Amino acid sequence: MSAEPSRPLLVVVDMQRIFRDADSPWSTPGFDELAAPITRLADAFGDRAVFTRFLVPERFEGSWVPYYEIWSEVTKPEHRDWMDLAEPYASMRPRTVDKTTFSKWGPELETMAGSPRTLVLCGVATDCCVISTAIPAADAGMFVRIVADACRGVDGQAHERALGLARGFAPQIEVTTVEEELHRLGEAEAPRAG
Repeated sequence: MSAEPSRPLLVVVDMQRIFRDADSPWSTPGFDELAAPITRLADAFGDRAVFTRFLVPERFEGSWVPYYEIWSEVTKPEHRDWMDLAEPYASMRPRTVDKTTFSKWGPELETMAGSPRTLVLCGVATDCCVISTAIPAADAGMFVRIVADACRGVDGQAHERALGLARGFAPQIEVTTVEEELHRLGEAEAPRAG
């Protein structure tokens, strides 16, 4: 039986080809700029990191019907590989959580987080899947930190608006930086004088 985790869970949200490829209607500006900060975080968090993927469902129900009418390009069989993790993340062969919803929050992440009840979020898009994961997680009693410089939105203004919204949920949701997160990890792992 493994010990209960004592460190936060890093959740790398939707770093997939669909958000990177220039041909995709969901291509996110600045996606490639995230490789260095997210790799630093994933390396530092080690086995306390998980990647998520947004998947197109088999069937569309309710409000997803008109949504996928607008975005029909992403539903085409020839674009299934868009759902794969982009490089360098695919080569890491990380644990993944797959969802057909914007929010990646659910029992999987809650179980993986364990007793620290803390999620550290990064990835894309700040104004969609990142904030959609943060709010229900906080509502469920999780502590959530969004790493601002390891996220990108559909544009700079949308990114900043989402971070502003997140700050309104303090102290449940906090906006941090890569350096702050690495510093916190270093402090948590430093030997304690006793």
